[in-house]
Amino acid sequence: MKKKLLVAMVGAALALSMGACGKKEESKPSDTTQTASGDGEKIYQQSCSSCHGDNLQGKIGPSLAKVGGKYEQADIEKIIANGRGGMPAGVIKGADATKVAEWLSGKK
Repeated sequence: MKKKLLVAMVGAALALSMGACGKKEESKPSDTTQTASGDGEKIYQQSCSSCHGDNLQGKIGPSLAKVGGKYEQADIEKIIANGRGGMPAGVIKGADATKVAEWLSGKK
């Protein structure tokens, strides 16, 4: 009986966490569409700060405070497009990815 309850609880927790992730992904395209004319920092805050921190300090993802000292804009844009480590590919696309990469390349 305890084993069935544990399995049910783990399953419910997994379903809830997957549901939350799915919800975030669904809202991202509309967020980036709304900010297509926005600047890189604004796009970063809406799409990246939940993992990399609102001050680039890092959270789940690494700190990006000095990423421009390590990577050129083109390299940062490739990482955004292709993903790296636990970061999925294409979180930001097109002109928005270019704006974020340009903004991050100045962080040295």
